[in-house]
Amino acid sequence: MQQQPNSCFKFLLLFVCTATAFAACKREAMIGDLNANSRTEINGTSTTMIAENGNAPAAQIAASEKLTIPAAIEVPANLPEGNTRVATFYAEGVQKYQAREKAGSDPVAYEWAFVAPQANLFDATNAKVGTHGAGPFWQVITGDIIYGQQFSPPRTTPSPDLGSIDWLLLMPKAGTAPTGIFTNVVYIQRIATKGGKAPATPPTHAGETISVKYKAVYRFTKKNS
Repeated sequence: MQQQPNSCFKFLLLFVCTATAFAACKREAMIGDLNANSRTEINGTSTTMIAENGNAPAAQIAASEKLTIPAAIEVPANLPEGNTRVATFYAEGVQKYQAREKAGSDPVAYEWAFVAPQANLFDATNAKVGTHGAGPFWQVITGDIIYGQQFSPPRTTPSPDLGSIDWLLLMPKAGTAPTGIFTNVVYIQRIATKGGKAPATPPTHAGETISVKYKAVYRFTKKNS
């Protein structure tokens, strides 16, 4: 007849099993924490860094080269000479809006009216190279500058991202002369927009202002002579 283990042996066996289960749970929790903090190394580069690089100006500019440009804002072919793109910049900043009285409203109501952009410009090396502001203008740190205006009729198309401002094709502003790298530029495209739209909720009083974050890619193109 087989002898049953005594009570002390049973207690020891229970203690060992419990300790083993606790250690396994603790190890799984530690692994979960590492994954949650994205600290896993991939070829010496953390996944956190990879995520950040995916949002860098260089990555945004590279991604924009793969976009399909709608005919409404496409640069004309200008054959047989064609065109040359002289610069491509990624912009990050805000679109500014101000309250104005809505025409014909009774009682008085207000709507958002566009005022100006305010953004920093970055190149394909992730370096900050200039600014974009009211006018609108684009200026690089060397002082080279170009002002833009709409074609008549305007050349626009809705952004594929419905929450974002339109894509545009602009021309140099009449009465101004682009300088430096912008000399002879005849087309300015705004594409790959993210954000920037005026709020759907209208303003409630005169003088109210708001700045809406946005991102975009700007292309500057000249005709070949």
